[in-house]
Amino acid sequence: MTEQPTVSTVADGIARISWEPGLPVDVVRHEVATALVTHHRVEALVDPADEEAQRVATWSGMRREGVMRGVVVGGAPVDRIVYARIVSDVPVHEPEGFRALLNSFLPRKRAISQMLIRDHDARVLLCQLTYKQDWDLPGGVVEVGESPQLAVVREVEEELGLQLPAGPLLVTDWLPPWGGWDDALCLVFDGGVHDAEIEESIVKQAREIRSARFCTLDEVRERAADFTARRVEAALAGLSGPPGYTESGRS
Repeated sequence: MTEQPTVSTVADGIARISWEPGLPVDVVRHEVATALVTHHRVEALVDPADEEAQRVATWSGMRREGVMRGVVVGGAPVDRIVYARIVSDVPVHEPEGFRALLNSFLPRKRAISQMLIRDHDARVLLCQLTYKQDWDLPGGVVEVGESPQLAVVREVEEELGLQLPAGPLLVTDWLPPWGGWDDALCLVFDGGVHDAEIEESIVKQAREIRSARFCTLDEVRERAADFTARRVEAALAGLSGPPGYTESGRS
């Protein structure tokens, strides 16, 4: 006889389910559905190293919600992945429900949008940032559901008070994990050529921007991180050809 999952009530309307290794998905799925008859939420805390349990949690219809850190198990603090299903979730056998299930655990990448703004002397606008020593192109993180092209327009206006349209994509640069950050994709858009006097109309966002100025390519190499300088050079190359792809600024 197959051992049944353990289901316990941990809060009002919330059940927590656990099971032994090797238990079939169908058994866990049935217990999740049964628990939802009397609870509005069923959750499971799964060891990040237990890939089998992660698969069982997923295909029993529970969506991955995130990682709970420092859960005490056996007297020691550990990390656990939180999976859950609530009464109002669309059934997994329906297309929308299946897509939502996949969307909960498929990889996601951070996207960063930047703008290459130049003056008539071919200098590039760089920003001196408050949270790191090296200079960088204006721009920032793309918000959830936001177009990267619209994101860079928003970021440039928020950081510098400049209302500039974003032109074509010049380069997509993959950034490997670094300094506590996960990997990311950086998209650099053409911000066009402007009079150098545009510097005088900049209104800096004090929380993030110390200063902003047009820099020659040599000054870019001097002030920016090496991978940023390579990205700027790749973006400049993209002005006269198709959009490029680089990894940490290297082709």
